[in-house]
Amino acid sequence: MNSLIFSTISRLLVGLMLLFSVFLLWRGHNEPGGGFIGGLVAAAGIIVYGLAEGPGMMRKLLRIAPQTLVLIGLLTSVVSGLLPLLQDSSFLTGMWLFIGATETEKGLGLGTPLIFDIGVYLVVVGGVSGMVIALEEEL
Repeated sequence: MNSLIFSTISRLLVGLMLLFSVFLLWRGHNEPGGGFIGGLVAAAGIIVYGLAEGPGMMRKLLRIAPQTLVLIGLLTSVVSGLLPLLQDSSFLTGMWLFIGATETEKGLGLGTPLIFDIGVYLVVVGGVSGMVIALEEEL
């Protein structure tokens, strides 16, 4: 598309949408939201940029091939599910690491649900943007 206004606005929108998607990802591993909706918002931002600038610039923005993003996301999600097996727990059992506090105190609790959500995020971003890139290149 050769619109100067759309091209300019898309640069602003992609930054805002990616930032909002990371917020949804971070908030979602304990509350509503998470990797899927965060990935959809990120992919939508990338798609808006791609519609304004073309599929080549969309690939350049991603920096990693969409298929590779999907593979990394799948591996990340599977690893997060396998980690509890090392402690004789069931597959996909949540494990947490508390930084700066104990379980009962307020602290930064990082866990396998967040790792799983990051994997889902990468799968959704890679899958959706890969499909749109393929469609755009066909036209």
